[in-house]
Amino acid sequence: MSKKTSKTEAAEWAIQTGNALGQFPLASAGAQSAQDAPKAASSKKGATRSKGAPKGKQAAKGAKPKAAPKKQASKKAAKPAPKEARKPRAESKTAKILDLIRRPKGATLAEIMKAAGWQAHSVRGFISTAGKKHNVTIESSKNEAGERTYRIAK
Repeated sequence: MSKKTSKTEAAEWAIQTGNALGQFPLASAGAQSAQDAPKAASSKKGATRSKGAPKGKQAAKGAKPKAAPKKQASKKAAKPAPKEARKPRAESKTAKILDLIRRPKGATLAEIMKAAGWQAHSVRGFISTAGKKHNVTIESSKNEAGERTYRIAK
């Protein structure tokens, strides 16, 4: 079709293309209209998991699904035996720190940092787990100078 189309040319074009509205084509000759575009194929594949989602357990192909293990109904739940305190090696940093905080006055954060060669956040992390691992209760307080002091509670 030419740039300027007459009403008769437009009507002929509408009949040839099956365009019921008789609208003029807006796209260039090589482009497809929405009616001419191929339809998207239906996907047989299921939804995919997002990047951060955990992977679920999948059965092998052809394998039968396993039944969930049955829990035994017991009258009393058995309590696990309390763990014995671990003993650190004699010359380890752990042993040095525990010896410092066993003193009657305990040890300041600065003293522990110097003895272990650690930064303050490392000492605090150690203190937070040492009580449970070595079966001791560690008390934390501030002295008159405002320094943090750790000692083992009796």
